[in-house]
Amino acid sequence: MSNIHSDKILILDFGSQYTQLIARRIREIGVYCELLPYDVNTHFIEKFKPNGIILSGGPDTVSHTGSPKAPSIVFELGVPILGICYGMQTMAIQLGGNANSAEKAEFGFAQIRTRNHSEILHNISDEINSAGHSLLDVWMSHGIEVTKLPKDFNLIASTDNCPIAGFANEKKHYYGLQFHPEVTHTKQGKAILDRFVTSICKCQKNWTTENIIDELLNKIKNQVGNKKVLLGLSGGVDSSVVATLLHQAIGDQLTCVFVDNGLLRLNEGEEVMQTFAENMGVKVIRANAQQLFYDKLSNENDPENKRKIIGQAFIEIFDQEAQKLKDIKFLAQGTIYPDVIESAGAASGKAKVIKSHHNVGGLPEDMQFELVEPLKELFKDEVRAIGIKLGLPEKMLYRHPFPGPGLGVRILGQVKEEYADILRRADHIFMEELNKHDLYDKVNQAFAVFLPIKSVGVTGDERRYDYVIALRAVETIDFMTARWARLPHDFLDHVSNRIMNEISRVSRVVYDISGKPPATIEWE
Repeated sequence: MSNIHSDKILILDFGSQYTQLIARRIREIGVYCELLPYDVNTHFIEKFKPNGIILSGGPDTVSHTGSPKAPSIVFELGVPILGICYGMQTMAIQLGGNANSAEKAEFGFAQIRTRNHSEILHNISDEINSAGHSLLDVWMSHGIEVTKLPKDFNLIASTDNCPIAGFANEKKHYYGLQFHPEVTHTKQGKAILDRFVTSICKCQKNWTTENIIDELLNKIKNQVGNKKVLLGLSGGVDSSVVATLLHQAIGDQLTCVFVDNGLLRLNEGEEVMQTFAENMGVKVIRANAQQLFYDKLSNENDPENKRKIIGQAFIEIFDQEAQKLKDIKFLAQGTIYPDVIESAGAASGKAKVIKSHHNVGGLPEDMQFELVEPLKELFKDEVRAIGIKLGLPEKMLYRHPFPGPGLGVRILGQVKEEYADILRRADHIFMEELNKHDLYDKVNQAFAVFLPIKSVGVTGDERRYDYVIALRAVETIDFMTARWARLPHDFLDHVSNRIMNEISRVSRVVYDISGKPPATIEWE
């Protein structure tokens, strides 16, 4: 079996919004990488033993006093280095060059001319101009630029506005690129990163879905042995893939607890039980706790308090079910790599604690379990690829995001069973029609919201005074910003009519056209 961690790239993060994209592109190439803060402990960098290092972009001004710098150890290891945007600028300054405010800032598309046949860009181009020069279509995002090359560095790229858009010390294999190869707008970006990772850093492409699964199954077996494992199964992507991996690795040693809180999507509870308990033979305990959740949420309108109540109720039910089981040694969680990144990575010494990204809303202090977190090195797209390989339904793996508190945060104000039933049906109609009209995969998130207000409507010759449903659909890349989806008017008309005709307690349907910011994607 291939060692998926034998060849690896270290990415030091200076705060760019694109940094996670660098890691994802390296993983897509087939090479393992880790992403850590730029000021990570020097000892960790030495211990990691990377084949190469990438310095990310960032929002700071490199020429300002106190601006972030790459640790000196980076330039002492003797491995190839690639600086991107801010990473290039700090390389220049730290190695004896200079960087200052650009005469003309560049944000968006640019065309660079490659120069001096550098190893990282040689024979990579989008077109050849009339003079025989190679040109690349790239994405720029900078107001600072390198104005003086460090000693022993050569110019390898330029634009009309940026005379030094790339530099290289070929002997040391140090490279700087002012543009962003990690974004899709840079057409040859993946080829450039592949060149750096495989040709320059000499990494083997061992990071494949098949190899990852083999590694994870072996790690689970070695960690768990013949002991029993408990998993909070939500039916979401992460917990579903964890359940499948664990079941394949240890079989009946796994017990899942599925808490049905009454705030799930239509038929979701039955689908979870059918997929795992019936079709896969996984031991799943279904805790039907709908009434408990509704009781605890009664008379509560504050969204933050509702989240806390739902989280604590999950803990209560999960703990009750756990106490009924004997000899449980391990608790499995669906922690994934972005969760670890957000906490700065515990191994680096920068993190305080890893976030509680499990399915039960938080761990009781008196639950004495060891953790099993097989997905903690993986991005969401890698988790989905593993799920597909393990035979999970594509529909389950590629569903739009669903909040942990479920419909509890899509019912504005007080949560009632009646409201949840109305919302569940409205949301189902919306999803059904999005799929029928081939629109589901063209938006990144879509859902219905229950508004606790009544509006006058007319049914036949009678007035009715009933509830309002809001529909929300957005387009986004990173979920940090979002644009409301321009769904066809005829489609919205059809969905609206279905909801009002099929759900007697709804008299009005509205469509949310708010962007993020200033709004959020969810309503609460």
